Amino acid sequence: MAVLYIVATPIGNLKDITLRALDTLKNVDIIACEDTRQTLKLLNHYEIKKKLVSFHSHNEKKAGEKILRFLKEGSAVALVCDSGTPGISDPGASIVRLVRDRNIRTVPIPGPSAVSTLISVSGIESRGFCFYGFLSPKGSRRRKDLQRIKAMCENIVIYESPYRVKSLLEDMAAILPERKVFIGREITKIYEEFIFGRADEILTQLQVKDRIRGEFSILIEGTKKV
Repeated sequence: MAVLYIVATPIGNLKDITLRALDTLKNVDIIACEDTRQTLKLLNHYEIKKKLVSFHSHNEKKAGEKILRFLKEGSAVALVCDSGTPGISDPGASIVRLVRDRNIRTVPIPGPSAVSTLISVSGIESRGFCFYGFLSPKGSRRRKDLQRIKAMCENIVIYESPYRVKSLLEDMAAILPERKVFIGREITKIYEEFIFGRADEILTQLQVKDRIRGEFSILIEGTKKV
C-alpha cells in the first residue's frame, strides 16, 4: 500500500530508536535516506536489509519525484535523515509536501530530536521556545540574526557545526553578553558534554581544546519580559 512514513532515527546512540520505528523500517519496501552510509550503520546494527534511495539538499526535487513514482506504484517508503526527525533543520520537508499534495498517505513515526533532548536536560524553564536551526555561516547575517534574537522573550534553540561554534560564541558574547547559554555536544554519544554559562565563559572552555568535534545544540535563555 502506498504510504510515506516519516521516521525519526537516533541522534547518536543507536539504541535510541522506538520499536515502532524498527518495525516500520523492517516492513517498508524502500528507505529514502539523506546519506546511505549513515543509514546503513543503523540498518546493519539491527540487521535490516532494504533498498535505499538517496536524497539530500542538492537533489531533493529529483529525489522527491523518484520517491513519488515508487509510491504511485504502490510501494511503502520510509523517509529518514542522518539523525533525528526529518524536516527539522534537515532535508525532507519538500518531499513530504510533494507527497501530501498528491493525497498520498503520510504517517509520522515520532522519536528522537536534538531540540527536545537539549531542552529536557537544560533545567531552563520556559513557557515556549523558538527554533532557529543553523544560523547563517556568514558573519554579518549571523550577527543580524543574533540582534533579532536579543529582542525575543522566548528561549531560542539553534544548531552549530564544530567549525563555526567559536565564531558564533564570539558574536554571542558581543551581542548577548549577559544571556545564559546551555550547550549540548555529542548528545547521547560516548563523549556527550553539556556546558552552562555565558557565551564568553563557554568560549573560554572551548578555547583550550585542541580540536572541537561533534555538532552543537545551543539553548539561549530568553529575556525575563512577560
